[in-house]
Amino acid sequence: MTDPDPIRLAHDERAELADFLAGLTAEQWDAPTLCHRWSVRDVVAHIISYDDLGPTAFVGRFAAGRFNPDQVNQVGVDQYRQLTPDELLAELKGHLHPAGLTARFGGRIGLVDGLIHHQDIRRALRAPRDVPTERLATALPFARVAPPIRAFSRVRGLRLVATDVGWTSGKGPVVEGPAEPLLMAMAGRADALDELGGDGLPTLVGRVAA
Repeated sequence: MTDPDPIRLAHDERAELADFLAGLTAEQWDAPTLCHRWSVRDVVAHIISYDDLGPTAFVGRFAAGRFNPDQVNQVGVDQYRQLTPDELLAELKGHLHPAGLTARFGGRIGLVDGLIHHQDIRRALRAPRDVPTERLATALPFARVAPPIRAFSRVRGLRLVATDVGWTSGKGPVVEGPAEPLLMAMAGRADALDELGGDGLPTLVGRVAA
């Protein structure tokens, strides 16, 4: 049995997000998400904002954001701010296949980024879904160590157990639960913490709050 292809999984995740976005109202496009200060349209802009950057533009983006990750991301979002929801959706549909930065690490950046931000939108809009197990099982190991997620400092000294996909990582007090809320908590989303358990949960709750 071959390992899943992260590029394919990232493509499928973006395609599912595009299908969901196509059914949103104008008000929902402007609604807040779990991403601080970002609306739905801002999150969609972020997902596609790195795909077309060549090396020179990539360095320029970081310089414009003064090499602060949050500011760098905001620079990319601001470049798409003038687009309407229909135009943003068309851009996303034209970027279903990760490219540029999001295609790095075999597509894992695109998969993890797309999956987390898809859930940022759905959780805020109270529109749950069943995320395919294959995507979660592939995303979790990379999300734990990927610097942009900043999960390492949140989960250090803890043992993570995804009870529905058979994934465990780390040593120490246990934080356990379904893979989707575990991934979101690793990414710093407090909205998911109530769906987890274990004697290590208070530690994770404190770190996410901080």
